[in-house]
Amino acid sequence: LLEVSILALPLAIWARAHEHAEGLRREITLVVASEASAHEHHVPRRLLALFDELDADFAALTGEQQPHLAEAADQGRDAIDLLYRVPPEITGACRRLAAAMDAADRYCEEGRYLLSLATPPDALAFRRWYLGEFVRQAAGEPPLSWPAWVATHGVAPPAGPADRP
Repeated sequence: LLEVSILALPLAIWARAHEHAEGLRREITLVVASEASAHEHHVPRRLLALFDELDADFAALTGEQQPHLAEAADQGRDAIDLLYRVPPEITGACRRLAAAMDAADRYCEEGRYLLSLATPPDALAFRRWYLGEFVRQAAGEPPLSWPAWVATHGVAPPAGPADRP
């Protein structure tokens, strides 16, 4: 297993990003379940299938951090350091998830089928940093904390997939 250190994870932004992703997932589930539109929307179907795949493959590995996140949030902390022990295959999953979430954002921006808005800029930057840390560290690079990533990339997220350093 790989050890991936997530340093200075910002709890407020994590909560917003998590809430947005869960809301999007609920709405996509409804769109896909709709008989009238199920065959028309390949992006929601692909994203929902990816969510299910990641849940099946990695939830047990990453789920051990959820209590730490909840406890830190309950304590009113601003940030937390986490250590994940994950298989190397997590990097492919992170890349697929980043690409699927970017496609979902584009789908949301169309405004034709979903009420959800595209991921807000701070949550998008967080998603790119967080998923990118798994890919970077699996490639042998040292951890990059959230404040260091923001100092390098600014508040606006970088263009492109999450696997950029």
